[in-house]
Amino acid sequence: MNHIGIAADHAGFILKAQLIAALDRSGYRVTDFGARHLTPGDDYPDFVEHLARAVASGQVDRGVAICGTGVGACVAANKVPGVRAGVCCDHYTVHQAVEDVHMNVLCIGARVTGLPLAWELTRAFLTSRYSDAQRHQRRLGKLAGLESGRQVSAIQTAVPKDESVRLHASSDTAAGLDQPDRSGQVQQER
Repeated sequence: MNHIGIAADHAGFILKAQLIAALDRSGYRVTDFGARHLTPGDDYPDFVEHLARAVASGQVDRGVAICGTGVGACVAANKVPGVRAGVCCDHYTVHQAVEDVHMNVLCIGARVTGLPLAWELTRAFLTSRYSDAQRHQRRLGKLAGLESGRQVSAIQTAVPKDESVRLHASSDTAAGLDQPDRSGQVQQER
């Protein structure tokens, strides 16, 4: 895994430049999908789309998408079939997303993540490996089915309202979770 794509809007422009420098120093080949100039008011989908299509086609191995919160870039990237993007704010989540979900685009919020954490997340993203476990392959198959418009679950998810309340109350009590009193205030169980 050596060829990394990166994209950002105006909110992520400076962090993108900093990450490109860090990736270059670490020996990665980086393709910058923009923005090429700091332009207030530009739109993250314009840049993230090109990055996501490059990841999905195999032009780059993985991608990093940056906007203000990471959420907009994530939504845009996930619109491209074959992309599995996630906003991650800690090392564990990045590692698990790659290992279990085969995440191929890391989304970072430049307004909520500084360079040290962004670089730690990026390194974790690039050094983590998909586990290829049978359960993960099965789940990825279901995700591919969702992308193609197929229903992938035979499980009934609609629960009658009174049944839902009973199930939640009994499972919360059994788990020893805090319970609300008659006023709706949560009281610590002792």
